[in-house]
Amino acid sequence: MGILNTLLQAVTWWNGSTLNTRIYTSRKGVKVGEDDQGNVFYKTEDDSRRWVIFNGEAEASRIDPSWHGWLHRTWDEPPTEKPLPRKSWEKPHIENLTGTALAYAPAGSLRRADPVERRDYEAWTPE
Repeated sequence: MGILNTLLQAVTWWNGSTLNTRIYTSRKGVKVGEDDQGNVFYKTEDDSRRWVIFNGEAEASRIDPSWHGWLHRTWDEPPTEKPLPRKSWEKPHIENLTGTALAYAPAGSLRRADPVERRDYEAWTPE
């Protein structure tokens, strides 16, 4: 399985970092920190570039808002140095679940496990 994973990562970008990104990271990358999902954040020595090496699938919604702000230069200090203040009403960050079995399905949706019987709708049929 190790050879298959290495081959997949060499030719696809969604299964982790590509070979080119790994080489660039090993030569120029300075590790800044890691989030709770195991994603590792890097910058160059002069801070001209910032990037993330995903732990698993490369899905942008898996990045916590505090790290997202650092990556996009909303603020200079990474969350490891200056964490964002959290409000009591904030929920923990979750990735975008669209297209998965865990995606939100409103009442009446055909994808729900507990379908609702519709009494307020009558299907139109041509005469």
